[in-house]
Amino acid sequence: MEIQIDPHTLERASERGANMDEIKDVIKTGITITAKYGHLGKAKVYDFKQKRHNIYYEQKRIEVFYTTEGNNVITVTVYVFYGKWEE
Repeated sequence: MEIQIDPHTLERASERGANMDEIKDVIKTGITITAKYGHLGKAKVYDFKQKRHNIYYEQKRIEVFYTTEGNNVITVTVYVFYGKWEE
């Protein structure tokens, strides 16, 4: 499986607090989540334990939405949420 990260996804990741390695990790090891418009989605919670916009957060949840073409995964976008999740 080859993961192709779209430039739009990288731009959103930078704005929202994720990076390329995390995006790839979510696709490989995240849990499957519901997605719209025929896309696929995966999510994963990471320890964060720092401030973002002057607010302290224990964890961040990264959600990656993507499509597949053959053996290729092509990202569509990424969302990052901050807070605390039970696992």
